[in-house]
Amino acid sequence: MSIPRLKSYLSVFATVILLGQTLAAQAGELPDFTQLVEQASPAVVNISTTQKLPDRKVSDSAQMPDLEGLPPMLREFFEHGMPQPRTPRGGRQREAQSLGSGFIISPDGYILTNNHVIADADEILVRLADRSELKAKLIGTDPRSDVALLKIEGKDLPVLKLGKSQDLKPGQWVVAIGSPFGFDHTVTHGIVSAVGRSLPNENYVPFIQTDVSINPGNSGGPLFNLAGEVVGINSQIYTRSGGFMGVSFTIPIDVAMDVSNQLKSGGKVSRGWLGVVIQEVNKDLAESFGLEKPAGALVAQIQDDGPAAKGGLQVGDVILSMNNQPIVMSADLPHLVGALKAGSKAKLEVIRDGKRKNVELTVGAIPEEGKELDALPKSGGVERSSNRLGVAVAELTDEQKKANEIQGGVVIKEVQDGPAALIGLQPGDVITHLNNQAIGSTKEFTEIAKALPKNRSVSMRVLRQGRASFITFKLAE
Repeated sequence: MSIPRLKSYLSVFATVILLGQTLAAQAGELPDFTQLVEQASPAVVNISTTQKLPDRKVSDSAQMPDLEGLPPMLREFFEHGMPQPRTPRGGRQREAQSLGSGFIISPDGYILTNNHVIADADEILVRLADRSELKAKLIGTDPRSDVALLKIEGKDLPVLKLGKSQDLKPGQWVVAIGSPFGFDHTVTHGIVSAVGRSLPNENYVPFIQTDVSINPGNSGGPLFNLAGEVVGINSQIYTRSGGFMGVSFTIPIDVAMDVSNQLKSGGKVSRGWLGVVIQEVNKDLAESFGLEKPAGALVAQIQDDGPAAKGGLQVGDVILSMNNQPIVMSADLPHLVGALKAGSKAKLEVIRDGKRKNVELTVGAIPEEGKELDALPKSGGVERSSNRLGVAVAELTDEQKKANEIQGGVVIKEVQDGPAALIGLQPGDVITHLNNQAIGSTKEFTEIAKALPKNRSVSMRVLRQGRASFITFKLAE
């Protein structure tokens, strides 16, 4: 073998050795979850519930969805994930069972889980790590945060150490322990994908997003940081297939413990409330309201006699911060307000008429059930037609003003070809503001419409079936 070829082989050999050493070093840096799992598992429990259902003349099989034709693995997934009805002896009632997870937070037997795990249950059974089963008492539940507090009889029970979810950062390792499909103490891991996530219809929880594998039965189980501290309760997943797709959501433990403490002391949860409907500020709305960039929460609607109305907040205000905490996305506001107690002071920085203004108000308590506005009654008044927007509008009747709790505005009678049709306006919609100006009559509407700027975003506040929102459009040359 020639010297040059020998040198070439030695060089390749050295490279392979170096690469192997690098990979070994990187592997050594990966976390080892063994000790964490050994210490935490005894305090993680399996939860099953029983709900008595009325007797039916039709068979159970007739009530189950048709799973025939699905691939075996997908069919098995759905079968395991569904509550399994059964007919007890005597045949007069059926029972539905569900499976979930939970974890012990005190030596005397308090357990945290999800509300949806135990909802409508007549009996709750908790299976401990030693496979013993105990009946649990429901101390309290909070559907808004999807947190429930249970109690089993016991003392000196294993407990989990609680961490601070506010310290979590995207990229950190996290571990979940739960009972997917009934497989007790299954361990999965991943990283924090994002914090402070808002989900539709989940206004009071700033969710932790992870890529930890979560499946039916994991709900209510703990999420750990590398220190073995609980940082959240695994709650739900985003999926298009019914199975895990890499996006799961966890209730922060800070939120869960606040709820737990209130349930333990009073049986219910009190949250702060402003009495407003808000919406996101997009690029066009930011331009129409004179903002440098999209940010904040736009006040689209204010409830009469609510905290916001009493404190001087106005429709069209853009809330930029509350108690010196910035509102980047509109969903940030409900999280901050909900964390306050009724009677607390809230200092808001808002943009009003293009200028910054400070508003201080007293936070109220969120009502048990929201007050719904009545449907829009049939319109009356005199029609006023054609304008630059392509709508025919009419004066509001006193009945319409009272039903929508407004002082002024105009109602759309007809939508013609033009900008109004393009932005989706419909007959019956009520226009209360145009270009950041309140509308008091059809005459004012026509005058403001005539003076609208061209090729610039213009805002319009519209009420549809009692729900208000701001929309934007541009008028071409």
